[in-house]
Amino acid sequence: MNRLIALLLIAGTAALAGCNTMAGAGQDISKGGNAITNSADQAK
Repeated sequence: MNRLIALLLIAGTAALAGCNTMAGAGQDISKGGNAITNSADQAK
């Protein structure tokens, strides 16, 4: 039973860390897209 609880805690922690990482990556990609859009607008 202790092994199961430990495994679930580790899996939960890994899932939360993965979500935070993906959210950060999504924000970075969005900022990059905005920078490209702004550069394209200025070049018109």
